[in-house]
Amino acid sequence: MTRAFNFSPGPATLPEAVLQQAQDELLDYRGCGASVLEISHRGADFMALAQRAEADLRALLTVPDEYAVLFTSGGATTVQALLPLNFAAPGQAADYVVSGHWGQTALRQAAPVIDARIAASSEDGGFRDLPERSEWRLSPEAAYVHLTANETIHGVEWRQLPEFGSAPVIADFSSSIASEPLDISRFGVVYAGAQKNLGPAGITVLIVRRDLLERAGQPRAPILDYRAQAKAGSMLNTPPTWNWYLLGLCLRWMRDEGGVAEFANRNARKAALLYAAIDGSGGYYRNEVAARARSRMNVPFFVHDPALDPVFVAEAKQAGLIGLKGHRVLGGMRASLYNALPESGVQALVDFMQEFQKRHG
Repeated sequence: MTRAFNFSPGPATLPEAVLQQAQDELLDYRGCGASVLEISHRGADFMALAQRAEADLRALLTVPDEYAVLFTSGGATTVQALLPLNFAAPGQAADYVVSGHWGQTALRQAAPVIDARIAASSEDGGFRDLPERSEWRLSPEAAYVHLTANETIHGVEWRQLPEFGSAPVIADFSSSIASEPLDISRFGVVYAGAQKNLGPAGITVLIVRRDLLERAGQPRAPILDYRAQAKAGSMLNTPPTWNWYLLGLCLRWMRDEGGVAEFANRNARKAALLYAAIDGSGGYYRNEVAARARSRMNVPFFVHDPALDPVFVAEAKQAGLIGLKGHRVLGGMRASLYNALPESGVQALVDFMQEFQKRHG
């Protein structure tokens, strides 16, 4: 079987070695006599799996001891709804820096339960650039500042994170986590849906400074309380065990491949190759994001004639390049260049783009 190069934004491509190992272990997980899908999450075999995954994540991202690591069910949007319940008091304000669709989503999820304030936004410019730090309006009494590190849809990324002020920073790293070294100590909370760089959909990683877990927050059920989840080792209820298992395999694969420093180099090369093809096409293709804000992970681009969009996607699929259709918010095309996508995939895309231009130019 020939596998396609998968540019999907999430659920996204997974390492072939991970899929092969999961296939090999599916019926009998390491001598258990049963699938990892079937064994108890409280049994010794799964507990060892969970502990290994946390250790690998801590090593991969250099997570300080003063941070707890949680593996929770759901995705980043679920986390966005729970952040104000756990980290803001009733009636307290929180600041949101909005640089794209997912920043807007985080704001909407928080608005019903707190005074969610827009500290800065680049919406007036169509989210093609980042809000200037000098224009931020931070609230001195804010419970936290929320920022989306990489906007999956609009293709905007904070390449150099600014100074934030005194409030703890909570950052959504769903589409860029583990793609390059990250100073966790600059944040109060780092969270990420797994389905882009870390594993399959259905599980989320949270890295939370332990002192923030002591905040009373707002009235909430125990299952929604991150303090309770931390005390229970993320097993307050039955977790998504298969997703956790696959996430653990992906973490180990990334460590074996050389860690985040190695992936930073690979991702820089992949992004540079694709942007060079777009910029060097004489206007046939275009990316509308300001150069300083261009994402390494998600590259939206457009053909000069929108009527060619479905033709491009269909012919790309025939050429073994899938997941390139742009999000409905923007249209056009989008190539997601996550860790598991090899450099040869980007080269294949660039070659196809050049051939497409010759045939349809």
